[in-house]
Amino acid sequence: MDGLMFDTEDTYWKAASALLGRRGEVYTDKLNSLVMGKPPRVCFELFKETFAFPETWQELQTESEDLFLEFLDDGYSTMPGLYELLELLEQRNIPKGICTSSSLRVVSEVLRRKDLAKRFGFILTAEDVVNGKPDPEVYLKAAERFGIAPSEMLVLEDSEAGCQAASGAGAFAVAVRVKHNAHCAFSDAKKVVPSLNDPLIMELFF
Repeated sequence: MDGLMFDTEDTYWKAASALLGRRGEVYTDKLNSLVMGKPPRVCFELFKETFAFPETWQELQTESEDLFLEFLDDGYSTMPGLYELLELLEQRNIPKGICTSSSLRVVSEVLRRKDLAKRFGFILTAEDVVNGKPDPEVYLKAAERFGIAPSEMLVLEDSEAGCQAASGAGAFAVAVRVKHNAHCAFSDAKKVVPSLNDPLIMELFF
């Protein structure tokens, strides 16, 4: 969802920078690469380990989400091609769901502000899995929700962890390369496209 459907990566960067800045630390590109696409527990346990913070990872998550939602008030846009892709999928009756490493609290607010939740058959968040991306659990659960084999499912991702999860589940992983992931190799993706409305995405269905 974040970074794929919505241009919220800068918002996450601001929140992480503020969280660490309150404690005299700096959020870096290296840290960002390590947590991109991964669930809250992994991210905030890494912060605790790296900086020896006394708070629990859950306390750090809550504070970070508070900051994220505050910065979200500054506004955010959808990623190029999102609405075009949704319309094409709906015209052709292709079901769709969201599988995100973000928490339900964050997901609900991001979707609410753009009135998009109703356009998806289901939403799986960090709270719906035991093992987050790059573990394939979330995409195996998605295939169950669709009532199909994982190999019949196309997954769009913007992180290497997400592509690894999709590939591990047996799905067809397509990476969308944009500014924040320009450095990623996407070795687990079957295809790499420059936007959500790239014709290749729809061609893969037929």
